[in-house]
Amino acid sequence: MKALSQKRRHPLAAVALLLMGLLVTGGLYAAASSVNEAQAASAYSASDVEEGNKLFLANCATCHGMNAEGTDAGPSLIGVGAASVDFQVGTGRMPMQMQGPQAQVKPVQFDDEQVQQLSAYVASLGAGPAVPEAEYLDTSLGNSGQGGEIFRVNCAMCHNAAAAGGALTRGKFAPSLEGVEEKHIYEAMVIGPQNMPVFNDSNISPEDKRDVITFLKEIEAQGSPGGAKLGSLGPVSEGLFVWTAGLGIIIAFTIWLTSRPS
Repeated sequence: MKALSQKRRHPLAAVALLLMGLLVTGGLYAAASSVNEAQAASAYSASDVEEGNKLFLANCATCHGMNAEGTDAGPSLIGVGAASVDFQVGTGRMPMQMQGPQAQVKPVQFDDEQVQQLSAYVASLGAGPAVPEAEYLDTSLGNSGQGGEIFRVNCAMCHNAAAAGGALTRGKFAPSLEGVEEKHIYEAMVIGPQNMPVFNDSNISPEDKRDVITFLKEIEAQGSPGGAKLGSLGPVSEGLFVWTAGLGIIIAFTIWLTSRPS
């Protein structure tokens, strides 16, 4: 027992234990990575991945690196998933026209097939949020009342209660959600672009995301039956309009009174 105790306390025992731990951890990580890559690539064909790689090298590698590992000009795309690419490229935000506080919406640079191929390539690099299934985008199955409640609790502080958008700090902003495709609204919730937080399925379930989309599409279809929306900014724009119009009327009336012949 004494000899065993002395061997257990050998100075190299701690080093050996550390090396063993590193080997086990590395092996588990490698196995998990392989599984993730297999799962990520299974939704797309090999030709999609190959063509997506070509598009990536020609259009994205300058900022994101030849292997999407990221550079000083752009983040790593490993593990961001197909949904991130479908959102950023499908809304025209990527490729960026110029560096700035946040990517601006502009005309889409690629067709639907090319967007799918780019998504396939990035998805093959590591598992991440996938493009949503059609059932979670069908607003006929959603509950707009519940969706409105979820939106007001989680989204209205940035996007405005009427989803008209709003200003954030340092030149950033929450965009208006009017006219945004259902797929891109869902994807934004799961990837958290720009300053937006991520709402994964643990925070907001796929069914609840569908309810939010249903609410947004319902208020979009309603328009503004009460008159001019004035940007849907509430009492700020309404008060400014009343103040400006009222002051203008008072000035015009005063001029009319003083211009009357005596």
